[in-house]
Amino acid sequence: MTIVNQRERVFRGYNGPMPHVELQQRAIAQTRQLLARAAEHYAISPPRLEIRFDLRGQSAGMASHGAASGMVIRYNDLLLRENGEDFLRRTVPHEVAHLITRLVFGPRCRPHGAEWRRVMGFFGADPSRCHRYDTSRARTRTLKEFRYVCGCRDHALSSIRHNRARRGWRYLCRSCGGILKPKA
Repeated sequence: MTIVNQRERVFRGYNGPMPHVELQQRAIAQTRQLLARAAEHYAISPPRLEIRFDLRGQSAGMASHGAASGMVIRYNDLLLRENGEDFLRRTVPHEVAHLITRLVFGPRCRPHGAEWRRVMGFFGADPSRCHRYDTSRARTRTLKEFRYVCGCRDHALSSIRHNRARRGWRYLCRSCGGILKPKA
């Protein structure tokens, strides 16, 4: 038996579900392999990339390309563990395609537009926009709601919009056009 870390163990001849650490290693290797393949195909230099497994909630993956921080792909570790091979086949190429699309075609491309679909086709992956994984066990944050009023009715604003309103943002009612004000 080879100990990978204190919680996970890899057994020789084990036929059950793939151990967690091995799935992460495969996701990292596949991400880097797809980036290298695309960089060669599109004649670009491979980007500096950080890969994390810290995404929570219902999203399977997220690619971001900040100027200062470089490129980052975040994967949802729970969805990776629960969906293994399907996650590697669908989500990893999906997120890498976002980065390659940005590098090759520029920042003005639509996130799941024709250029992104072309890169997905190059990877031989299904260009579907959303996953169909069971996310019932995925933790999501619950935003508090705040009551606001306008000229015609009550509204519920999330804590994000409430905080923006406190900083001076104005929200208008879609029905009457009145400014939303906190309910007393």
